[in-house]
Amino acid sequence: MTTAATAAGGTATEQFDFRVEGLDCTKEATLIRRELAGRPGVCNLSFHVIEGRMTVDVDRALCGPDEVTSAVARLGMKAHPWTPAADASAAAPAATFWERHGRHLLVGASGAALAGALAGHGIEMGQLTAPLAAHGPGGPGLEPIVLVLFLTAIAGGLFHSAPVAIRSLVRLRPDMNALVLVSVAGAVTLGEWAEAGTLAFLYGLSGLIESWNALRARKAIGALIRISPAMASVIHGDHEHRVTVDRVAVGAQVRVRPGERVPCDGLVTAGSSYVDQALVTGESAPAWKAAGDPVFAGTMNGHGVIELQTTRPASDTVLARIIRMVGESHHHRAQSERFIDTFARYYTPLMFVVAAGVGAIPPLLAGGAWDYWFYQAMLILLISCPCSLAISTPVTIAAGLAAAARRGVLIKGGVHLESLARVRAFAFDKTGVVTEGQPEVRELRPVGGRSERDVLSRLLAIELRSEHPLSRAIVRYARDHGVDAPDLTDFTAVEGRGAEARVDGQDFWVGSARFAREKLGHDDLPRELIELQDSDRTVVICGVGAEPWAVITLSDPVRSEASWTMSRLAAQGIRPVLLTGDNRMTASSVAARVGLTDVRAELLPEDKATAISELRADRGVTAMAGDGINDSPALVASSVGIALGRNATDLAVESADVVLMRPDLRLLPFLIDHARRARSRIVENIALALGAKALFLVVMASGAATLWMAIAADMGASLLVTFNGLRMLRHPGDPTGGSAPADLAAQDA
Repeated sequence: MTTAATAAGGTATEQFDFRVEGLDCTKEATLIRRELAGRPGVCNLSFHVIEGRMTVDVDRALCGPDEVTSAVARLGMKAHPWTPAADASAAAPAATFWERHGRHLLVGASGAALAGALAGHGIEMGQLTAPLAAHGPGGPGLEPIVLVLFLTAIAGGLFHSAPVAIRSLVRLRPDMNALVLVSVAGAVTLGEWAEAGTLAFLYGLSGLIESWNALRARKAIGALIRISPAMASVIHGDHEHRVTVDRVAVGAQVRVRPGERVPCDGLVTAGSSYVDQALVTGESAPAWKAAGDPVFAGTMNGHGVIELQTTRPASDTVLARIIRMVGESHHHRAQSERFIDTFARYYTPLMFVVAAGVGAIPPLLAGGAWDYWFYQAMLILLISCPCSLAISTPVTIAAGLAAAARRGVLIKGGVHLESLARVRAFAFDKTGVVTEGQPEVRELRPVGGRSERDVLSRLLAIELRSEHPLSRAIVRYARDHGVDAPDLTDFTAVEGRGAEARVDGQDFWVGSARFAREKLGHDDLPRELIELQDSDRTVVICGVGAEPWAVITLSDPVRSEASWTMSRLAAQGIRPVLLTGDNRMTASSVAARVGLTDVRAELLPEDKATAISELRADRGVTAMAGDGINDSPALVASSVGIALGRNATDLAVESADVVLMRPDLRLLPFLIDHARRARSRIVENIALALGAKALFLVVMASGAATLWMAIAADMGASLLVTFNGLRMLRHPGDPTGGSAPADLAAQDA
């Protein structure tokens, strides 16, 4: 895609979009920026890591797209022109088998070859660790098949990173890729094949995990796109045309039939219907829409036909903004991994300089033996191998993720585990998270001495014909009380008000307070209703003719564990906050029942995301728990997004960083404790890895270092950090923090 643009200063530029193969995280974006930023003619660079997309503004007089693709190719990656077919909203361009599965096959082959080599070589440690120059390739006792397996493990693990590493070395800008490559080469030179193969496999595996994360985010965007209707019925005079949504102009008249999704944001101009807008607002029940009411793209129309006048173009609807907010989220590496990268930026060239100095200066200036000092230089390269440092974080994270999975918690990567350890604010959606998400009958009050069973039987008969969530709640309540439904005739649904039918020879009706006033013929409502109309409950009235029979109240029950969870989070130093699209009265009532004081109600999805941003600015790292599509922007905007998996929509699960496979809020305090414990292990492991290297260098400076010490320092540190990290598996902790209610304790037992 090419777009004309004007740079600052009036220079005419053109904008080109590229799909970059291998652009899976900010590390690759940094490499490309270093390569292109100073090139003449390149005016601006931006990256969309999730889509693997790069946008470049260039002065065509100085630079063109061919120069850009060539520069990217020199980094070991490939850039192709971005086409509409490659857009996240459309099907991905056809990929070869190797493009789809090559990385998986290479890493899998590396791991399998390494396992085979380690299991079958049967070589004494002393033979393996002697310098390769002393006994030739393969060494004594190193069978050819074992050598081939080690070489396969190395080649498979470094296949994607080696070209980038070589180019960084050529350009004198060594990075983590270069350090790994040189460390593997040094280990091979010293005959430490197991060390070389293990490091290559682990590094290849980390790159594969990065690509998986990018693919997951692309799927989340695709899930949103599939919700948005592709076509709209636009009214022109006495007829209508089906056109693509992106061609619907602002102010156009659009017709939406029963069961269709609303294609554009707009105002209803004709007709009326229930619209399920939980997608956007999170409301637990469909909202009645009539002339003058707003509707949102992607929401589901009920049984009526409505016509609307569009108020926004397709690119700026609430749903479109949700799509952009999800799409603009970028993959971020774990803090400890970023520390390792930053450390390697200085550590790598320092080790190269030290090794080169040790290998060359004594022979040149003091007449030392070249073979001896080369051996000492290789010792430094071996101990500089980042194997223990590279393992220090992933082994702990892997154990932490596995331990959480045992408790029914899916954490999608180490960055989120580390972020959970630093959470200082925790935002909750109301419907389906703090509450159960299903309305329930709280009370039925007969009027005029009528029996509850008579009322329930008639209610059951009429509500069985309705699909409204409130009707389903009344049906469940009647079934639980063992009543049977009598026959009825002349059933009529009165949209937006209620329903009526002839039951046992009487005209029975049920509906809202407004419907009741119409039926009663006056504004005098039953005393029972007057007592309840200011509560946070939904009120339904039924009766025959002008006589009220009963008042029914319904509400969405609060989860039994919600109050305990909020108090536990507060004890952990975390501020819990309620975010909801529901009205303030209902939100305040729910908050009071669970002990929350910070309540923000009547929020659209973008408002929730704004609230999350404000919490992050005020409190720091902020987590968000949600279950609906309308929660997706907030999940993305938060430091850690958490979805209640059993009840959550597919998009919420895709957008979230953590999924609770069972909707139990008591898992959240466990997550915080578990993450803090994992973070402590990571810090301990990094200290062990770096401490072992520092200790060896001190010993080496004293002249007492040997190859065995180098191996012991590096492999010993690797074993230490591995065992320390695996301690996360031993005691994953109690989800209730040690004071669980009896039902959860029994469940865990």
